[in-house]
Amino acid sequence: MFSVLAATFLGVTAVQASPALSARQLITALTTSQIDVFTPYTYYASTGYCTPTQTLAWDCGANCEANPDFKPVASGGNGDSVQYWYVGYDPNLDTVVVAHQGTNPSEMESLVTDADFFLTNLDSTLFPGLSSDIEVHNGFASGQADTATDVLAAVKQTMLEYGTTSITMVGHSLGAAITLLDSVYLPLWLPAGTTFQTIGYGLPRVGNQAFANYVDANLHLTHINNEEDPIPICPGMFMGFVHPSGEVHIQDSGEWAACPGQDNPSTQCIVGDVPEIWDGNLDDHDGPYNGITMGC
Repeated sequence: MFSVLAATFLGVTAVQASPALSARQLITALTTSQIDVFTPYTYYASTGYCTPTQTLAWDCGANCEANPDFKPVASGGNGDSVQYWYVGYDPNLDTVVVAHQGTNPSEMESLVTDADFFLTNLDSTLFPGLSSDIEVHNGFASGQADTATDVLAAVKQTMLEYGTTSITMVGHSLGAAITLLDSVYLPLWLPAGTTFQTIGYGLPRVGNQAFANYVDANLHLTHINNEEDPIPICPGMFMGFVHPSGEVHIQDSGEWAACPGQDNPSTQCIVGDVPEIWDGNLDDHDGPYNGITMGC
């Protein structure tokens, strides 16, 4: 499954673009089958909004029913000071799944536009050996730190119990930001030979240029943005924040465009489509992502 996803967001030159997306040669339309590959992960991200009681029992309605064979191992958070999270195993994909809860779009907008946040270094205890040039949003770093060691313990337990070396991390909104930081954190503590992929939905900018470069060099990231969602253009680039590569932008037509590079300025990508926050529509933040709206 990882190879299919890699082909989706790395091998886009092999995809035949529709006329609507052919104006810029480097921006390519995903096929229906490539879009459908993301469906189980989208449901896992949506399930991040469910309570630990629901996810540990794997009893959360349509979200859980979409991935009926999932084996939950651990869940946590209180949905207030600590975002919900869960870890388990998908036998069909043969991967550990790590998911984090997002937040209400209006609350998320405040979090990434208020002046009370700043860029800060990652905690060297959690992230040993990383360059001091790497800086991230202090609020996102705090949210990830709240659950980091519990998530790591659950991932190790799941790997041991099910004999897998594949880790997939998903999240939406704030959950996508925490998930991206998990994607930097977990490889520092897990055995060589473990494979990782990260799929975020409505991902805000998380860190600076050095962070984006580190992600591009070391992670397998896809971040999917829906139509005119303003959250992915926040915090602003003028504040030193930069998106890593790996964007897929859902067009108003429903087509999915693979946008190469960091913060691609094309109008077929989120930065060009939503140049300022007032050009966006918060209703687009929760989806739908191929028919799936985020929430439990």
